Amino acid sequence: MRHYEVTFIVDPVLSGDEVKSTAEQIQAEIKNAGANIVAVDEMGLRQLAYQIKKRSSGVYHCIEFSCESAEWLSKFELGLKRNERLLRFLTVKLDKYGVKYNDDKRNGRIGKKKKEEAAAAVAVESVPKPAVVDLDSDDSKGDS
Repeated sequence: MRHYEVTFIVDPVLSGDEVKSTAEQIQAEIKNAGANIVAVDEMGLRQLAYQIKKRSSGVYHCIEFSCESAEWLSKFELGLKRNERLLRFLTVKLDKYGVKYNDDKRNGRIGKKKKEEAAAAVAVESVPKPAVVDLDSDDSKGDS
């Protein structure tokens, strides 16, 4: 079984419904080709590193899928090139390390230590500090 990942950027000028329908259309094309969709990641609106078609931002989507043969992939990519709603796309074949990384990322095993450290730092800051009592103050010396 071969594993692939397609990441594409949808034009941000489109309405939310058009963006969703574009992503659903691409998912339907993948399913119709006989591939199994493993995961769909909607990353949302992000800034681009450089302008593409006079746009400085785009709506990112990433679809991970697996299939037996990749003969249909060239026709699929041709359809993505012709889709006027897309700014860019990238299809990548994943090796066993890429598949494991994506699985670990989805299950929260990557970046877990940093999240725990951040949560611990917030918990320490929210604990109130105890009041300090000065036993050697000058008030007690004045009474004798």
